[in-house]
Amino acid sequence: MSKAKRTSTDVQGTAIAVVTQGAADFISLTDIARYRNSQEPFAVINNWMRSRSTIEFLGLWEKLCNPDFKPLEFERFRNEAGSNYFVLSPQRWIESTQAKGITQMRTLLADTNVKRLK
Repeated sequence: MSKAKRTSTDVQGTAIAVVTQGAADFISLTDIARYRNSQEPFAVINNWMRSRSTIEFLGLWEKLCNPDFKPLEFERFRNEAGSNYFVLSPQRWIESTQAKGITQMRTLLADTNVKRLK
């Protein structure tokens, strides 16, 4: 795993973490969601992940860019998306579909070479 470097950028007065690993930049969805709901940013992300259009967008990106993506699991999520009972966390999306477009910051930051912001 290549070295990851953590920086921060200011967007409308909110600090958003950016982790660069190799040629890829990862932005913190949690930091973006914190702008909307500082007490429970995970709720904003989970609501976003419930949307059919979100699932379709993520699935399309994964189909185009990730040879390890599991399309059958994606289809199951797509069929359920938008219903009242459907709940999907980023972790469940990643584990079920082997997604790479969304990753968990803690996975990136597990690299001991990451420089952490103070």
